[in-house]
Amino acid sequence: MSTHEYDIVVVGSGTAGCYAAATAAQEGLDVAVVERKDEEAAGHIACGDALKGANSFPDAIPKSKIESSFTNTAVDHGRFEIPSEDAVLNIPVPGELAVIDRWEYGRKIIDAADEAGAEFHYDTVVTDVLQDNSGRVTGVRGKRKGEVETFEAEITVDAAGALSVLQDNADFSDATFDTNVSYSQFCSAYREIVEVPEPVDWNDALVFKPTDRASGYLWYFPRTPTEINVGLGFQMTEEPMKLVKDLRKDLRSRPEFEGAEVVDKLGAALPTRRPYDSATAPGMVAVGDAAGLVNPTTGGGIAGAAYSGKYAAEEAISAISGGRADEELWRYNEKVMDHFGARYAALDVYNVLSTAVEVDELTSMLASLPGEPIAEALYSGKTSIGPKTALKTLRGAIGHLDQLWEIYQVRNLAEELLAHYESYPDRPSALPRWQDERDSIMERVYERTGADPKY
Repeated sequence: MSTHEYDIVVVGSGTAGCYAAATAAQEGLDVAVVERKDEEAAGHIACGDALKGANSFPDAIPKSKIESSFTNTAVDHGRFEIPSEDAVLNIPVPGELAVIDRWEYGRKIIDAADEAGAEFHYDTVVTDVLQDNSGRVTGVRGKRKGEVETFEAEITVDAAGALSVLQDNADFSDATFDTNVSYSQFCSAYREIVEVPEPVDWNDALVFKPTDRASGYLWYFPRTPTEINVGLGFQMTEEPMKLVKDLRKDLRSRPEFEGAEVVDKLGAALPTRRPYDSATAPGMVAVGDAAGLVNPTTGGGIAGAAYSGKYAAEEAISAISGGRADEELWRYNEKVMDHFGARYAALDVYNVLSTAVEVDELTSMLASLPGEPIAEALYSGKTSIGPKTALKTLRGAIGHLDQLWEIYQVRNLAEELLAHYESYPDRPSALPRWQDERDSIMERVYERTGADPKY
């Protein structure tokens, strides 16, 4: 058995992990990144490849270092295909958007973190969390080629992705770290990279299409006019879908994919839930997917992961320099909620609503609505779908007034929830009362939508 000592150990070399490692290493801290894949495969992650907020990344790994992996920057709208209504809904996407080569992007951020001074330990599978008698996390234990490796550190950054093994093994009984986490709050997804003989005529759009169940959807994201990221996912609350079979069925129905070649395939789980109430414990902080930091309505999480890594490293640096590594890194939670976490929590209300709506009813209603308010709801957590908008679309939505009224009322609850998250507590002791008030809002969401409780 070999033992390594660092200031910070980061588990996982995805976006959040690399940005955390680069931020800390640039400040002169000794940083280890522990990655289960080998050096060649590291960075190869199942992803839709769509990057929202492509114009803004933390300085530790600026856009200039990763921009060569942006293979399609011409995307400016979402194309929602609604076969049951024989309709296509084009929705503008606000802000800069890019479709990337995710493996190339993964290599770029690993190289940048390495250049910053982080040390990478590949082929190392973390199996346990180290904690002292007070419950403070002091590092991790793993295996590399059958040999036990121990990584001791002042701060451990959990960047191990959805349903992280670190959280399964750590004892958080004396911490605020969110343990109200279940597989049912996640999505199982599968994607392929497909090369087509001729350019698709929708290469400036992200294409979405519902599956036969409201719990799932298909996507077609063009990396280039002839290289498409295609995939589908389903909410784990539902009966499992035959992901590969269902994707193949849809591909065969699309003439533009005749003669296509699959060049890569990969599956993964991702959060479709609100951010963790707290992703901190003495000596440990969770980032990216490991803290539920994904837009629950779109699955987008790259930019948020980058900033969560930055914020985690900043608080870790402050704690180590101030001798506070045995305390909760609470300010990290505040930064995340202030930047994007509150918005993601509000968006989760619409995810809850979708579980209580029949797929045919939902798609028929979407086909009748204007695109801009839907885009605002999907990306900002707010929506302009109110009485005035309903009246403007009365002709097309005459058969959906009950559903529109329902959405309007749910929208009010989402904005109430957003306001509550914007008053996230500034100290751990205030968290229980804040949670009680939040849960009372969620009870009204469940009552209004008829959905089963998610948390």
